[in-house]
Amino acid sequence: MNENDDPEAKTVAAADGAVAAGGAAGADGAVGPAADGALVAPAPGPTRQLFWSALGVALGLLVIDQSTKWWAVDALADSKSIPVFGDFIRFWLVYNPGAAFSMGTGVTWIFTVFAGIAVVAIAWYAWRVRSTPWSYALGLLLGGATSHFGDRLFREPAFGRGHVVDFIDYSGFFVGNVADIGIFAGAVSIVVLSFRGIEATQVPVPAEAGSDPVETGSDGRSRD
Repeated sequence: MNENDDPEAKTVAAADGAVAAGGAAGADGAVGPAADGALVAPAPGPTRQLFWSALGVALGLLVIDQSTKWWAVDALADSKSIPVFGDFIRFWLVYNPGAAFSMGTGVTWIFTVFAGIAVVAIAWYAWRVRSTPWSYALGLLLGGATSHFGDRLFREPAFGRGHVVDFIDYSGFFVGNVADIGIFAGAVSIVVLSFRGIEATQVPVPAEAGSDPVETGSDGRSRD
């Protein structure tokens, strides 16, 4: 087939010409000037593989969190306490109607609404990411938020006003659960990724004017 009849070849040739002129091709084929002499590699479209990775992490955390909560409800009834690391960490059952540190105990339904909004927002952003580390971090946030949302919806005393099951006591300072650990780990991961300059949706690639754009994978690494 003649190269002139190949639409893909024409697109690549047009992008190469734009880069040679000192621009950067966008994901939609549009060309914009590169900032500070750096070529910003066009981010690929939303990848289902990364989204499914985030959902897999979220599902794993959800299953672990709910399983340990059911265990705690059964094993720690009647205010039973199980030492784990002396007095530093122990297991004992607490039903939390509010937020962290039992704040807002009289407005449980507000936390139910916030939890539902958080689940939708995190899932939407997870669909847009092009970075593998970001997909894992968002998966942790999504799993923890979904598990808490499930507690608010389906646990006692009533639908939409359920109390979150907490059972990991940190020296009496805070009582949490596995979902809290996942949310904390996800949040810390996002802070680290941000400080390292790893973006969720695009990866800046230094390049000299006139050179071809470097093809990158979803993790920002060159495929050469």
